[in-house]
Amino acid sequence: MKRKGLKSLLMIFVLTTLAIALTGCSGDKEAENSSQITIGIPQDVEESLDPHKMVAAGTKEVLFNLFEGLVKPDSDGSLIPAVASAYEESEGGKVYTFTLREGVKFHDGSLVTAEDVKFSIDKCADTSNGGPLVEAFSNIESVTIKDASTVVITLKEADTEFLAYMTTAIIPASNTAADTNPIGTGPYKFVSRSPQENFIMEKFDEYWGEGANIEHVTFKICANADSIVMDLEGGSIDMFPRVTATQAAELSDNFEVLEGTMNLVQALYLNNAVAPFDDVRVRQALCYAISPQEIMTIISDGKGTELGSSMFPAFGKYFMKELNDTYNQDTEKAKALLAEAGYPDGFSFTITVPSNYQPHIDTAQVLVEQFKAIGVTAEIQLIEWDSWLSDVYQNREFQSTVVGVDASNLTGAALLQRFVSDSSKNFINFNNADYDTALANAIASTDDAEKTKYYKECQTILSTDAANVYIQDLPEFVAINKKYTGYEFYPIYVQDIAKLKLADEQ
Repeated sequence: MKRKGLKSLLMIFVLTTLAIALTGCSGDKEAENSSQITIGIPQDVEESLDPHKMVAAGTKEVLFNLFEGLVKPDSDGSLIPAVASAYEESEGGKVYTFTLREGVKFHDGSLVTAEDVKFSIDKCADTSNGGPLVEAFSNIESVTIKDASTVVITLKEADTEFLAYMTTAIIPASNTAADTNPIGTGPYKFVSRSPQENFIMEKFDEYWGEGANIEHVTFKICANADSIVMDLEGGSIDMFPRVTATQAAELSDNFEVLEGTMNLVQALYLNNAVAPFDDVRVRQALCYAISPQEIMTIISDGKGTELGSSMFPAFGKYFMKELNDTYNQDTEKAKALLAEAGYPDGFSFTITVPSNYQPHIDTAQVLVEQFKAIGVTAEIQLIEWDSWLSDVYQNREFQSTVVGVDASNLTGAALLQRFVSDSSKNFINFNNADYDTALANAIASTDDAEKTKYYKECQTILSTDAANVYIQDLPEFVAINKKYTGYEFYPIYVQDIAKLKLADEQ
């Protein structure tokens, strides 16, 4: 009996072990078949994951996959219905009526309601803590729920570009922890975030539209620009959206490098409120000292688009290529302006650059050499991205910085509104009454030709006043493992991961 019992126990143990092993193999196989991708990004997302509080372009491009507005942009730059299935503009751009799409769900499984839409818009228009979260929402007179599927937004003054601001994320009114628990309606939903390590999301199976192709997505923070090629080749990341031309040339045949534009205004941004940059002649001297074409040749094999003001080519009719000639390189004229401003022997200043953006570091290094020709000594100070956001952008404690400024949407005001004297985003402290008036006229105008004229007036003022030392719209080199396909460039600064798919699924 004892032997039989022992034998039975042994058989049970063997069968149980085999079952566990088979289960484990099945799970491993299932994991292998589950599509996933790891994407390198140069900086962590912001501490708050509330889409209405986003400041950094790097955060916006990640959260683009989680959130949607009543409308959203497509890769052609058009606005298409999203949470709303239809919209109507009336009274010359003063009233906007939205019909909500039936059956749209939030990531928590709840249905989007008109109350959620009103909550989201009212939240971004609220001025109880200062200016509204979305500056254009200061023009909202009322947000009215007409019925369960209709929301009407009435403006104080007509604005024919207001629809573009309806890309503002719709979030559930019930979510009281939006800073740490982002809930949207996009093709991906939030899984987890490990500060300075990664941001993880997964496919939202109940998405109302065409769903994502890749199941699991990890955005991995790769703050060390020197290790990006090694990370790609070693397999710790499958894609990096913005490699440099040098990094692209070092990659093996396992990767495809796609070329587009970053849709940024890269410039040496100057703090107009501190000496010596409070003197327009000094700012103009720096503009005459540089050659954007030489910078592009050195850092990106000549690729990129020279800019003469705060607008890039994706804006089409608003872009002014002629402003590139406002300051053609002229060292003698630059020296004369410095002498006139009281700096005949030049001066020294600091260029603060976020350490995780190699293209901006490379640009700053070329600028340092170009400024030497006019007797100006520039020293580069590298700081971490979080420090840049707090010290430079928010507290405005800097002399100059090399970064790229993006546009939240494709309205003329998207890039220009930040330079209004009292704008909370005016980190360079630019102050020009004529500029403020011209932008106000542009926004108020319902005539397209007149609006365009005022936007161009704003750009001209920024250029002639040398608000910044404008350089380029950087080229964007996207390195992606050939296991994946489907990447699309957008005319604004976003990463649409839902379009990606495994190459063997083509």
